[in-house]
Amino acid sequence: MARIRVFIVFVLAISAGGVFAFATYNYVQKNSARSATTIPTRPVAVAARDLEVGAEIGPDDVKIVEWPGNAMPPSAMANREEIVGRGLVLPMIQNEPFLEIKLAGKEAGAGLPPAIPPGLRAVSVKVNEVIGVAGYVLPGTRVDVVATVSPSQQPSDMTSKVILTNVQVLAAGTKMERDSEKNKPMAVTVVTLLVDPEEAERLTLASTEGKIQLALRNPLDKTTPSTRGIRPAALIGAAASTPRPIAKSASTSAKAAPAPAPTSEPATVEMIRGDKRAREIVRE
Repeated sequence: MARIRVFIVFVLAISAGGVFAFATYNYVQKNSARSATTIPTRPVAVAARDLEVGAEIGPDDVKIVEWPGNAMPPSAMANREEIVGRGLVLPMIQNEPFLEIKLAGKEAGAGLPPAIPPGLRAVSVKVNEVIGVAGYVLPGTRVDVVATVSPSQQPSDMTSKVILTNVQVLAAGTKMERDSEKNKPMAVTVVTLLVDPEEAERLTLASTEGKIQLALRNPLDKTTPSTRGIRPAALIGAAASTPRPIAKSASTSAKAAPAPAPTSEPATVEMIRGDKRAREIVRE
């Protein structure tokens, strides 16, 4: 009899648990469907793949998706025809909405020119694997430019100094994108930097009269260090050279008059009388 009672209680517990689980599942499903239908959506044009600066947007680069209306970017675009054929001035990642600020003008075309902000210039310099920081100088990175030049054409006057800081790399090599197959930086032969006209003069003079080296920066580092430069002698801790004596002209080549011999002090004798002391001069 006791076993029958235990069995009945067990069956009732399983039945109650099943009914409760089924009711909970239905409640969650109804609430999820209700919340999904209450959030309005709007069509938005997004990038179908990663896009780099200067790329011309084609039909396959744009797709239309439904975007939650309460999370809609203010200037999001939804018309595919307004996007296709325009150049990109800022990089985009896959599924990122197209914004007017990221696109060049309709008549500006594609390539680098639309990506240059007003008042700035794009200057290209030849580099190799060493100067280009082993190929890690890619579009969007920031670099410092170190110039090595001798003002007097003398090896002892050779000086290395940071001439430009926190310069944006606009393009690198013959392509402006990372090798997608090997996922490694591509070989750098030409680097295009975004500078103002005065910085363009410095960069051109340094690359023409001397050598330049690019120093890769952390993109979060916004400091602008000021350096004094360094010469070869300072590398080994050599002291500053002694300045050469100035040659005297014929009018001032006469010998200087000998300095008068110092007069000897007279001999003295210290006299002690009680608690008093006195000095007496001894005369010959």
